[in-house]
Amino acid sequence: MNAVANLPTGESARGLAPRPRSVEETGLGRDFLCDLLAKHLYWGGVLDQQQLVQRLALAWPVLETLLQFMRGNGVIEVRSPREGSGLLRYALTERGRNQALDALLKSGYSGRAPVPLPLYQRVVEAQSVHRQRVGRADIVRVFNGMVIRPSVLEQLGPAMHSGRPIFVYGPPGTGKTYISLHLARLLAGTVLIPQSLAVGDYVVQFFDPSLHHPVADKADPAQLLLDASHDQRFLECQRPVVVTGGELTLDMLELSHDPMTKQYFAPLQLKANNGIYMVDDLGRQRVDSKDLLNRWIVPLEQKLDYLTVGSGTRFPVPFDVVLIFSTNLNPLELADEAFLRRLGYKVRFDTLTVEEFGAIWRQVCDSQGIEFDSAALSHVLSLYLRERRPLLPCQPRDLIGLALDQCRYEGLPNQVTAERTERAWNSYFVRPAWNSTTGSA
Repeated sequence: MNAVANLPTGESARGLAPRPRSVEETGLGRDFLCDLLAKHLYWGGVLDQQQLVQRLALAWPVLETLLQFMRGNGVIEVRSPREGSGLLRYALTERGRNQALDALLKSGYSGRAPVPLPLYQRVVEAQSVHRQRVGRADIVRVFNGMVIRPSVLEQLGPAMHSGRPIFVYGPPGTGKTYISLHLARLLAGTVLIPQSLAVGDYVVQFFDPSLHHPVADKADPAQLLLDASHDQRFLECQRPVVVTGGELTLDMLELSHDPMTKQYFAPLQLKANNGIYMVDDLGRQRVDSKDLLNRWIVPLEQKLDYLTVGSGTRFPVPFDVVLIFSTNLNPLELADEAFLRRLGYKVRFDTLTVEEFGAIWRQVCDSQGIEFDSAALSHVLSLYLRERRPLLPCQPRDLIGLALDQCRYEGLPNQVTAERTERAWNSYFVRPAWNSTTGSA
């Protein structure tokens, strides 16, 4: 595994993104940073040295330079330390409040200092998901004990090793989403995620707590020490996994702007950089599937995406994801052959054999801590045969769960019997529609 792509905590993170020691090393303009600092003081009132370091995620020598400049311009004033703290406190003057209000009219962002786009591009490249090396042993480790056909694993392993897009398809309930999400366990190491990006004078909020999961809380007094850790404008997180389904629209793949707060927000594929982005239920979106697939042609070929900010400024951003498409529709009805060739790996998920279904049934019984009843399984299989239903991987868990609901309802010990499986069967599957005219099904 590549030593940088498999980014560990500590020294490697500090080497990849060292803390800026001066205003120049931040990659941001002095006036830009002074405006951001003024906004923090406007919302926070009187703030001490430690609070400013934590809020802006900049080392004290950088902030001290800015504060001295702002004090010289009559924008801030120094307050005495609180008793016992020894930390100087800072507040805006009337002139400073006017500067903060002017800054808020341009941008409502008032979080950590943003990461300039060139620095972000270098960090993404250094921890690229395409530098991951997946081998057979990794596949065996991740899918150990899971009922999945060797032929499927023989496709998924090389696909993840290559970093090429993956197209998984097959009937509903065959485990496409479940197995695809397990592929994230093949991506080792942590990555640095910026709180926000600076694109010229614009700030794009990047960090999303619903998608980015920090490995540790970095907001502690050690931030006052210049060499305590990496550049605090980044958060050390698990590699992101972003999944969108039928709710996906083309607008969600572009920068969004809130005119009320005057803030920009990163699109989904940008938030997924250095990780996995999965488009689930392809063909069920509110946008034509061909338009959606065409949106990926340039990013897939150039490893770059292009976004637009402000009045039309277009800029490139890295496109560093393992892209997975999943559908239960006919792939040839969703995309033409030319596009499917670009995807590299097409993996079909199919219905189960009787042996595979039985193995999953046993696994679910074990995980629920209940005794396996061969008669119950045989009865369920006879119901499948009678109604000619396909065997699907999701169904053992669902049917056993319904049987256990009956046990809890009746106040009886958990036991899956033939009688309870038939009740579960009748609740689980939809019967043919009732014909109110003829009085028959």
